[in-house]
Amino acid sequence: MQNTKIEYSSSERTPVVLPEMEKLLPPLSGEQFSSLESDILENGCYAPVIVNEDMTVIDGHNRLRICEKHGLPYKMLVFSFADLLEAKQWALDTQKGRRNLDKWELGKIALRLKPDIEARAKENMSAGGGDQKSEDAKSGLTTLSDPISPVSTRKELADTVGIGEVTMGKVMQINEHAPAAVREALDSGDLSINQGYNITRQVRELPEEQRDEAAALAVELAKAKKEIQAFDAESDRRHKIAGLFCKAYEKAVLLTPTKENVRIWTECTRMRPDEVEDSVKESYELAHTFQTIGDLLKNEILNPSQQAGVLSDGN
Repeated sequence: MQNTKIEYSSSERTPVVLPEMEKLLPPLSGEQFSSLESDILENGCYAPVIVNEDMTVIDGHNRLRICEKHGLPYKMLVFSFADLLEAKQWALDTQKGRRNLDKWELGKIALRLKPDIEARAKENMSAGGGDQKSEDAKSGLTTLSDPISPVSTRKELADTVGIGEVTMGKVMQINEHAPAAVREALDSGDLSINQGYNITRQVRELPEEQRDEAAALAVELAKAKKEIQAFDAESDRRHKIAGLFCKAYEKAVLLTPTKENVRIWTECTRMRPDEVEDSVKESYELAHTFQTIGDLLKNEILNPSQQAGVLSDGN
């Protein structure tokens, strides 16, 4: 890959949108697209659309779409790539830093690159004296009874998107054999790759007419387990917060802030002047914290009649 430093404006050249490049990455969510659109409408398209020497768009499909929708000008910067596979890998590396893609999404992207990677491998093997492997081995397709695909293909796919080789192997098996319910649950984030792989492997042993129903049931059970775990985690979080407040108040009521007691504290702990200054700041911050807690208890937790009672007591 090389930045040629050649730049065109949208009035000078017309870019070419290649479907396999545009669909390489998952589409932006509605919120993400709206945010990008608002930014471009307010500030213009300050990031150039990246094209190759054939004017094929490599990166910036969403910016291009927004600009053309609103008739806005944009710049195109020309990059040189050895082939389309290198362009796809570069686009993926660039976008991975901008998007929060999970391992399943990355695995699916790798599968889109699989034909290009296999074609390059076949060219390399031909140049080296021919292919000594079977067609099945070259393709990387395997059955669940023998879940290890050729290391060369699987490893390169894994390395391309930055996930583990074993994880990539599981993605390949899911892609080849998983029922629709498993794929949908992975797409929605309700299953992990490991869960999806295990369900796929288990239902594979059933008669074909029972697999879809068994997979759907297994997915629902996994989702229910996830919800229970989330509930337990939330319960633990709430109890920890409550415990911290109880401890803070238990410790605070033990303090008697007289001049003599404060002096004893500073002398026995041998506070330096700078430490005394720090303690002053911390004391005021703690005072503010407890003041905020009191305000929240009075204004947000008590009902109106109880609030009136607190106010009259204060008077």
